[in-house]
Amino acid sequence: MVAGFFTWSENVTITRAIKVVGRMGVMISSYGIYRMILRYGAVDALRGKNLLSPLLYMAYLVLGFLSFMWSTNPGFSALQWFMTLQSLVFGFYFVKSLMLLDEFFPGHAIRLYNLLGNAVFILISIFVVGMYADPDTFFRLTHGGEEARLGGYIMNPNELGMLAGVGVACLIFDIYRNHHRLWTITKLIVIFYALYMTGSRSSLIGALLIILFHIKQSQNKRLKTLIIAGILVVAPLAVYKVILKDGDSSRLEEVMSMTGRLPFWTALIQEGLPREPLLGFGFMRIDYKEYFQSTHTYPGKMTHNTFMQVLMNLGFVGLTIIIFQVMFTLRGFMGEANEKKLMLIGILIPVLINSFTEFGIFGESNYGIMFYQLLIFSISFRSGGELTSRQKLHLQVAAKRQRTRTPGQAFPRGGKSVQHMC
Repeated sequence: MVAGFFTWSENVTITRAIKVVGRMGVMISSYGIYRMILRYGAVDALRGKNLLSPLLYMAYLVLGFLSFMWSTNPGFSALQWFMTLQSLVFGFYFVKSLMLLDEFFPGHAIRLYNLLGNAVFILISIFVVGMYADPDTFFRLTHGGEEARLGGYIMNPNELGMLAGVGVACLIFDIYRNHHRLWTITKLIVIFYALYMTGSRSSLIGALLIILFHIKQSQNKRLKTLIIAGILVVAPLAVYKVILKDGDSSRLEEVMSMTGRLPFWTALIQEGLPREPLLGFGFMRIDYKEYFQSTHTYPGKMTHNTFMQVLMNLGFVGLTIIIFQVMFTLRGFMGEANEKKLMLIGILIPVLINSFTEFGIFGESNYGIMFYQLLIFSISFRSGGELTSRQKLHLQVAAKRQRTRTPGQAFPRGGKSVQHMC
């Protein structure tokens, strides 16, 4: 699903096929896996919790749908809205499948952070190999060809850096549980190398924050010492090379203006917002034309700040909804068990930092939105408690079917017995 957001070919037809057919196929397969788990011996008795988080997100999407009526480009708004809905449906069944496994097969080895971490590693490895095998494709030249950043035309380097940050946040938990520790450290090294080659300042800051966050939480003094030592060795060079760009004074000015973003945001508030302050220009639209351009700023099709994006495309009404949505999502994180809470916050850190400088969680369709939707659904379900008669019968039939297939094996494997569940 993440790979479906990349531009794997400059051929428009191939790109559209991957994005439409590929992502639709994965979305449908997520429902298929959900149904397979039910047939294998689970019942969907999950109930809702922290409902204000998903409900406010749905309110945001409803407002976005209504905005087609006043959008300055209804076709573009509709395309972006349906792609966001697509990843929402995928995330719903993906998280539900994992939670049903936890509920009915508690001995299973599948972990969300391991799945995401390995997915990121595989994708990042393609870019690392590609930067040597085909640098013209996998590098993007910026600043008049002076700087080569990993990503190429395939993916915006800052977005690729955010993906690397998510990988770091997830794979750290494999170190906590001592899961193939040497191999996990190797994966983290590859991901950090790719992060460095993207030249993404915001993503580097996000990765450092993730590490510092885990240092604070960890009770393992030896692990803390090793991590701090690694940061002291790597961080100064990374900050000097990536953030300060070798101390170049002209690039330092660029840092201070956030690569021209600050004057652009100022112009949006002063010139663009007064035109449509209440309900905005329509879902993912920031002006009456395709690009917003002030006298003293570059032309932009998106705001490079997800909260500013909502303000421009859905006005103050939309901004109010998403501010409360984020607040209730964070509140939901705090109510989870410690390990899950750490995982959710760890994944949110790079995604949220990226939201202040790029597409973000409420911007144009990107995998940051999908990660955020996964986090929302991760706090939206709880065990349903007592089963209905129909659900108990389903478990009994599934258990009988399973015993027929694998004689002598208890059902479910590593999970609760049918007698216990019924």
